[in-house]
Amino acid sequence: MHMTGLLCYTCGKSHPANPGLFVCPTCGGNLGVSYDMAALREESDLHRLLTAGRRDLFRYAHLLPIRSLESISPLVVGQTPLYQARRLGAAIGMDNVYLKDDSRMPSNSFKDRAGAVALAVAREQGASVIAAASTGNAGCSMACLCASVDLPCVVVVPESAPAPKLAQLAAYGAHVLAVRGTYDDACRVCRDLCDETGWFNRMTGFNPYTREGKKTVSFELWEPFNEATPDRVVVSVGDGNIISGKWKGFCELYALGLIRSLPRIDCIQAEGSAAITHAIHALRATGDQIPDRWDALQVPAVRASTLADSISVDQPLDAIAAIRAVVESGGEAITVSDDAIAAAMPELARLSGVFAEPAAAAVWAGLRSMAADHRVDPEEVTVLLVTGSGLKDPRALNRFAVAAEVIDPVLTDALQAVSRMALPGT
Repeated sequence: MHMTGLLCYTCGKSHPANPGLFVCPTCGGNLGVSYDMAALREESDLHRLLTAGRRDLFRYAHLLPIRSLESISPLVVGQTPLYQARRLGAAIGMDNVYLKDDSRMPSNSFKDRAGAVALAVAREQGASVIAAASTGNAGCSMACLCASVDLPCVVVVPESAPAPKLAQLAAYGAHVLAVRGTYDDACRVCRDLCDETGWFNRMTGFNPYTREGKKTVSFELWEPFNEATPDRVVVSVGDGNIISGKWKGFCELYALGLIRSLPRIDCIQAEGSAAITHAIHALRATGDQIPDRWDALQVPAVRASTLADSISVDQPLDAIAAIRAVVESGGEAITVSDDAIAAAMPELARLSGVFAEPAAAAVWAGLRSMAADHRVDPEEVTVLLVTGSGLKDPRALNRFAVAAEVIDPVLTDALQAVSRMALPGT
């Protein structure tokens, strides 16, 4: 393991990676894991070292905060499909649009990346229980992975969590607490519980090891594109932990000399949950593109309301690191309406074959909006990160539900029905 410690995103101070240390003891800011990059650069065959062997995210173990592979789940997490989505690109006049489909994970969510690494760290630290606050996906992921190693999992959710996600939690045997309140209220309860009981807190944006799992998607994009990274990567954002993880992954590859340039990282938020986007716009309005001191940056909370429950957040827990990802990469930060997100779900499915939940479909709504506003180059290689399956929240598709035409079981009725469907050969 090449981990050297933890570095504060806000004040820049370094700390040892002690068990239970999740936030900076100096300023309370979020921490990131640091590695001995100099030692890694001295490896004679770094590419082979980082990619040989396993066909999951732990193939990158030398850039992950674990001591051995004995602590990991037996489930295969990572190495998800990357598709060139030609029909999606054609719909907006772009030639090189790709989908990274993380809905193909064990729990059908990108959050398995974070959960897999958090689980390994928790087991190495001797955790007896793992707790998570979640709108559904992070909790389902953690419950799934904990079930695979027989480790108790407690999940705190807002009472508005979608029924399919609650059913998935129950199927994995999680202990579920539904809080009368928002996701932010669930986070406070989870944090207080862990402080009181000593449980391992997997909470997104609070636990620095979740970002380490999420950064592995950048490593998986490096392999097929090799040194020529995508021009831009489009990410839907709630707490900000996914987008900060993607940027961290690319920055580590760049520091190791494995990629020639860094991509732009675009932030897509729902109009009703856009604290990070508002903060980026306010920062750019001052002309101060990269502040001298990130600890001076203010990120006012919002009262979140959006059908995309996975990115519905009042006060983002990983805001500073997320803002740094967008600002330092020169990416865009935009919002999309719930109507645009809802329309993007069936359109993404029909044009690519990938059925995404609302938060995941938001990236397509965002790219469509940026293309319409001429904010992207049609020739750019652009990757959309699909973070969760549409099967997790089918209620969002109710507005598009169409009743099937009922016919008698005879050919003449079938032919009459299909003649009205504008199909070839009818």
